[in-house]
Amino acid sequence: MFSITPLDHSNASAVKAKIDNKTKPPGSLGALEELALQLALVLGNDVEIKQPTLLLFAGDHGVADEGVSIAPSEVTQLMVQNFLAGGAAINCFSQQLGWDLTVIDAGIKAPLDHAASNENYREHRVGPGTRNIALEAAMTSEQAQQCLQLGAAVAREKLSAGANVIACGEMGIANSTSAAAMTAKLLNCSARDVAGRGTGIDDTQLERKIQAIESAINRSDRRDPLQVLEEVGGFEIGQMAGAMLATAEAGAIILVDGFIATAAALLAQRIAPEARDYMVFAHRSHEQGHRLMLDALDAKPLLDLQLRLGEGTGAALALPLLQSATAFYNNMASLDAAKIELP
Repeated sequence: MFSITPLDHSNASAVKAKIDNKTKPPGSLGALEELALQLALVLGNDVEIKQPTLLLFAGDHGVADEGVSIAPSEVTQLMVQNFLAGGAAINCFSQQLGWDLTVIDAGIKAPLDHAASNENYREHRVGPGTRNIALEAAMTSEQAQQCLQLGAAVAREKLSAGANVIACGEMGIANSTSAAAMTAKLLNCSARDVAGRGTGIDDTQLERKIQAIESAINRSDRRDPLQVLEEVGGFEIGQMAGAMLATAEAGAIILVDGFIATAAALLAQRIAPEARDYMVFAHRSHEQGHRLMLDALDAKPLLDLQLRLGEGTGAALALPLLQSATAFYNNMASLDAAKIELP
């Protein structure tokens, strides 16, 4: 379904030499130098951030019936309406920082009335929320495939319009339970290793969450990536993975948000390992289990702000770092041009 070209590292030494020859001590810009190297290898001769696009996928989860969240499923739809009205945190950050924000209904309980007229909205519904993973598989195999296809479609639309950075955000009550179950299945770890407090659940709710994850991961020993999506995933998580795979296929930058988005990134990497080279990890989530995924992906996040909101907020906030990395790479004088010699 996806044809991703492995990243060509043959030019890495030349790119690093260019970075080291800037008017600064070698390595003195720290992680920005590593970021500039990755951006240059992915983007080639035109190292510039163009039309950064944030795709915000929303979906409901049947496991919310287990009481694993502080809010009922109805809040998913209310937040989607809030996104379209411009009232959420991600709207504030997108407007401030210059993101093109598109909201996608990947499968909330009920479709929105009159939303189709909003140019920043796409209806890519796979169903009215997943089934309860504590009791049965989240979706059918056909729905899992459909998730990848629909996520890829919206990413390709934006890439064709000129974007070369795609970030994915999400909204879905109980989706941290689904993401934790996916992580446990893909990394072969326990429910307690990956279950966190999400948006702030108490001890009783956390135990319910752990029990729901245990039931979900013990119901089947299927661990193929698409099977994991089918068994314990979410419509929005699957569509994020599809968008990431399409972005890698196009040779563009995938800017990965927090816990839920990293679960999608891990799924994408297990489907197509070459996709990992195109991923930049925006931030380290405050959610338990994120560290395990980051370690598995050998990822060094750019930010650590103890965020646990979702929506793509961490990815949005990382954009100035990408822009700064390209700015110094393109515009900072070389030691030769400045006639400076360092010892």
